[in-house]
Amino acid sequence: MTMTRTALKTFAKTFAKDEDGATAIEYGLFAALVGAVIVGTVATLGKQTNTGFETMSDALKAEETSGT
Repeated sequence: MTMTRTALKTFAKTFAKDEDGATAIEYGLFAALVGAVIVGTVATLGKQTNTGFETMSDALKAEETSGT
């Protein structure tokens, strides 16, 4: 019984010190955060770019109709 208890303690200590799984989870969370920031930035810039092109298109159409 003592041998099993000692082996279990050793296994628990080794498992607690093992940080490979925690490191993989941290990298996964960091990659998800970077991806979310990229998606948010592209969505925001896409809307702003679209608005800019629409403004230029409207100005060109207005100039075309007033010039004729």
